Amino acid sequence: MNSLVFLIPLALVLGGCALWAFLWSLRSGQYDDMDGAAHRILLDDDDED
Repeated sequence: MNSLVFLIPLALVLGGCALWAFLWSLRSGQYDDMDGAAHRILLDDDDED
C-alpha cells in the first residue's frame, strides 16, 4: 500500500509529461506533412548526365 502512494503520483506526472510533449509536437508542426518524406525518397532528382 505504501508503494501506491509513490507510484500513482509518478504515473500522473509521467502521463502529464507525455501529454505535454504530444501537444508541443502538434503545435510545432511535426505532423503536418506525413507523406512528403515517404514520397521524396522515391524521387530521383540528382541526374548526373
